[in-house]
Amino acid sequence: MVALGAAMWGTDPVLRQGLALHVASPAIVAVEQALPTLLLAPLAWRGLRRAFAAFDWRDWAALLVLGCGSSALATLLFTMAFTYGRPDTPVLLQQVQPLFAVAGARLLLGERLQRRYGLYLLGGLVGSYLVAFAHPSALGGVDGWAPALLAVSAAALWGLGTVLGRRLGAKLPFGELTALRLSGGLFAALIALGVTGDGSAYLHLNAKAVLALVLLALVPGLLSLLVFYRGLRGTPAAAATLGELTFPLTALVLDYLAFGTTLSGTQWLGLAVLVATITSMGVLRANGTATGVEVPQLAVPASGSPPPLT
Repeated sequence: MVALGAAMWGTDPVLRQGLALHVASPAIVAVEQALPTLLLAPLAWRGLRRAFAAFDWRDWAALLVLGCGSSALATLLFTMAFTYGRPDTPVLLQQVQPLFAVAGARLLLGERLQRRYGLYLLGGLVGSYLVAFAHPSALGGVDGWAPALLAVSAAALWGLGTVLGRRLGAKLPFGELTALRLSGGLFAALIALGVTGDGSAYLHLNAKAVLALVLLALVPGLLSLLVFYRGLRGTPAAAATLGELTFPLTALVLDYLAFGTTLSGTQWLGLAVLVATITSMGVLRANGTATGVEVPQLAVPASGSPPPLT
């Protein structure tokens, strides 16, 4: 489920690249947060009631960072990286996310990493690197530091979001957690939209741009999060972050179907490494074999269900 949710994110670059070049980034992000929030409003209300009954101040802080940081700010930074006209740069550098997620899982959740996990992490990062660049030795193709820094910052916030989502998923159903994350993201996005004054961008959208915005909000924005958080419940954050590496695989396939981009030999090799890494982790975990991550007991009721509404 984690890998499937991340694979849906692969539709993101195809939709976002065209929009980012013609629509202000805050305007794009605000729509991405607003449409799913409206659809999930009943779940957000239930989640808020449940949070008041079950959260301590650390959980509220985690939810604030998850919504405003991992949802809104990260998406804004990622969108801005596409304005430089090189989609391979943010797609590549988004793959450093596991490094931040692993560090966060160790520091915030107490997940202990064993030697075997290092092999999976290495395989995931190598595979992602190979699929992101047709010529992996040609690093000079990155135009400037700005898109790189934007993409790395977004990756850091998303990696942190994986860890915080794992923490809060022990106390909230995945649908309610998704709704609260998007609601917090909408709050931050509206502030950014008001500060920048980019709301006028909506007056100049054509039908194609509106359709792209709606698809961006509903597929990689909403549906992927619902599937992702359903899979994240009960999955170690450090292991889940490897499932997220299906993102570049889907992005490359869709890029080929939409624009006819051909894959180099090293990209095919990267796809093979990614598939092998994610599949082997899934098989070993399903068979009860250690995957290199020891997970501490989280504060979940014995039944495995979230605290009841009061």
